[in-house]
Order: sequence, then structure tokens, then C-alpha cells
Amino acid sequence: KYTVLTMGCQLNENDSEKISGMLEASGYTKTDDLSQANVIVFNTCCVRENAEDRLFGKLGEVKKYKENNGTIIAIGGCMMQEKHIVNKLKQSYPFVDIVFGPHTMQDFPKDLYASIVENKKIEDILDIDGNIIEGVPIIRDDSIKASVAIMNGCNNFCTYCIVPYVRGRERSRNPQAIYVECLDLAKNGYKEITLLGQNVNSYLVSERKQNKNLNLTVKKENGEEVEVNSFAKLLRLINTIDGIERIRFISPHPKDFTDDVIDSIRDCDKVCNLIHLPLQSGSTNVLKAMNRKYTKEQYLNLVEKIKAKIPNIQFSTDIIVGFPRETEEDFEDTLDVVKKVGYEQIFMFIYSRRVGTVADKMENQIDEKVKHERFNRLKSLAEKIIEEGNKKYVGTVQKVLVEGKSKTNDKIYTGRTETNKVVNFEGNDDLVGKVIPLKIASEHMWYLKGEYEN
Repeated sequence: KYTVLTMGCQLNENDSEKISGMLEASGYTKTDDLSQANVIVFNTCCVRENAEDRLFGKLGEVKKYKENNGTIIAIGGCMMQEKHIVNKLKQSYPFVDIVFGPHTMQDFPKDLYASIVENKKIEDILDIDGNIIEGVPIIRDDSIKASVAIMNGCNNFCTYCIVPYVRGRERSRNPQAIYVECLDLAKNGYKEITLLGQNVNSYLVSERKQNKNLNLTVKKENGEEVEVNSFAKLLRLINTIDGIERIRFISPHPKDFTDDVIDSIRDCDKVCNLIHLPLQSGSTNVLKAMNRKYTKEQYLNLVEKIKAKIPNIQFSTDIIVGFPRETEEDFEDTLDVVKKVGYEQIFMFIYSRRVGTVADKMENQIDEKVKHERFNRLKSLAEKIIEEGNKKYVGTVQKVLVEGKSKTNDKIYTGRTETNKVVNFEGNDDLVGKVIPLKIASEHMWYLKGEYEN
């Protein structure tokens, strides 16, 4: 039996599904009971500091299973690309059996076999960029919604981010492989696909720079061949797959949000009318210090351009509070952008220093008390905007993808709108996995209440 504990983003979750797939192909079955697991795998993230605290705390918890049951403990993911973390594991957690990185994940069954048969510690980490590996088995955590990674790595080197150092440079998957995976998901009843990448709208950009005559064609199920050499064309391709009813993508970079991508979102009826557009900061000065390569004005102009081309489009975003050198005026600029855009969702983070990044070495680090005070002000504004935004849904009919029963009330079913709003309603099992019209009866801060009429 095995357990995979995931810490991190949706790319990590997608990797964990592949780790589960490889383990089940090796004869293991999943268990949520750590005491029953023969193998416990941690799939780690290193974007925020508390991820380390979570990992080390959890390792202390599972040590008893190693001692009592001989459980194999394996740790993978981005954090294993950080040398100081691996060194700490060797020194303070010598009972860990296997350490592997995101570039060697596909070899995990071999590492596990070697650990069992040869009874030795395995460290399987590549410092260079790994190759795109296709054909890894995957066990999905959901039967309605699925994520599909379209690329790995990042070329942007935002000064707060460790990702380029641990996941390497941008490498895009072949569009034929992506198409086949999405087609297979559709045939297995999946209704919603989320395309994943550190910077999805630079899909195939690096490859085109290396080969200006890049000509990638995809052979569709009906025999038709279409050229797919950009993210915009990939969206159009996935939009043609029967059975798939919704397409989402995360995360794009504002500097790469080209007109052809906007046009594809507008033209493709299955692409949801919610765009996740990371802001990080509303201050041009802070954005420059972050190496984000756009200004406050350019970001707002992009939002206006998208709104002009796509009626009813909505936005979600990421914001970091308390970046080094952030002044009160800089923070006010962030609040100003939040007011002007009127986001549907805001994912807010207090800046945390990451060893190995440029920002970690910057002077004028912000006092923790100031960070938290600004975070609370942003949170208050965000909740006010979200509360006001929710009111516009009342009385409207929304298309909702029904995901199943509520976790807290088995008489209530739950689903999401195109704009990712949670809707709770009274329904039945026959509706699960379907996109249905729901009239919104009332709004609450974190969900809407819907009414279904047969």
C-alpha cells in the first residue's frame, strides 16, 4: 500500500497523480492510513517558506512508521533540487530512504526497487534540465475535472521565485501528446481540463526561438492535420474535442499575453470566461524589483484590452504583500489596481524569503508587523470587492458543472460556474458530472446558492 502527500501547486498535484500511477502499475494500492502504508511519498514544493516547516513536521510524524513497520519514506518534488534541504535531510532525517527531483520522477519505480532489493539509500537528482517524458501512467484524483501539464520549467527569473532554479528552463510538450491525453480524458467522461504550466502562454516560444521554421502538426481523430505552434493554436485545438465542455489554464504571464491568445479565448466557446492574470504587485517600482517586465499601466491596459474584446470576462490574480523595498505608496498602488480590475478571486501571499533567490539578498526587507498589517488591509478590500461582485449573480442563470455532494451536507450538491464560483443547491446523483443551468437565489461570501428546476 502507498500514500502520496502533496505539498504545493497544481503542477505538484499533477505530478502526484503520476507518482500514484507508477506505484499502482507496480502493484501498490492507495491508502489514506499512514500506519498501513508500505511506502510514503512526499511530493514537495519550495515556493513558500512554510512548505519546509510542513515537510519537516510531517517527517517527524512518520518516523514511527519507519521504526515500527519498516515503511519506505521517499521525498520528491522541487524542494529536493535545493542542496541545503537535501543536506539537512541527510543530517537530521537519516531514516529517509529515497530522494528524487522533478527531473527524475519517471525513474521512481526503479529507485523504489533498488531501495527494497539492495536496502540502500537512493539520491536521484539531476542539476540540469530534465527531458519531457511521455507515457507515465497516471491515477487521477477526480473523475470529472483533470489537469494536463503542457510544459515544464520557467525562463522568467522573477527575483522572489525559486522555480527556474529547481524546475529548469522552459520545455514544452509535443502538441500531439497533449491532444491525445485530452482526447483520452474526454472518452473517459472528463468534462473540464486545466492546462498547466509555469507560464502557459509562452508554450513553444523557446522551441520557436531555437527553430524559426518550427512546424508542428497534430493529426486529429478524424484524420485532419492542423498546425499547432503556439498556445493560442493549442487552445483552438483542445476546443474541438467532443466531450470536453470546459477549458481552463494557469498560469499565464501578463508580458506574454498576446493578441492571438486573447482572440482564441474569445472565439473558443469552451474556454472559461475567467482569466487568472497574476499581478504580484500594483507598483511599477516593485514590479521592476521583482523582474516582472511590465508596469502598472501596461497591466491595466492589458486588462482593458481583454475586457474590450471579450464581454463578461472576469479575472483572478496572485498578489505578494511586503516585497523588499515596498513603500506605503507602492502598496497603495496595489490596492488601486485591485479596485480598478475588480477581481473575482485574489490569492494573497505574504512575501517569504527563499534561499537562492535575488530578493533574499535585497536590502530593506519589510518588517513582519508591516507585512501583516498590509495583508489584512488587502484582505479587507478583496472581501469587500468579492462581496459586491457576488451580488451581480443573484437572479441570473449560471451554467454550473456539478462536482458532487457537499462535504458537510449529503442533501446538498455543489458545483462551479465558469468564473469558478462555488454554487450549492439541492439536486440528485444524476446531475453529477453534468453542466446544468442554475438560477442563483442568494449570495454568500465564499459561495452562491442555486436553484435547479427539472
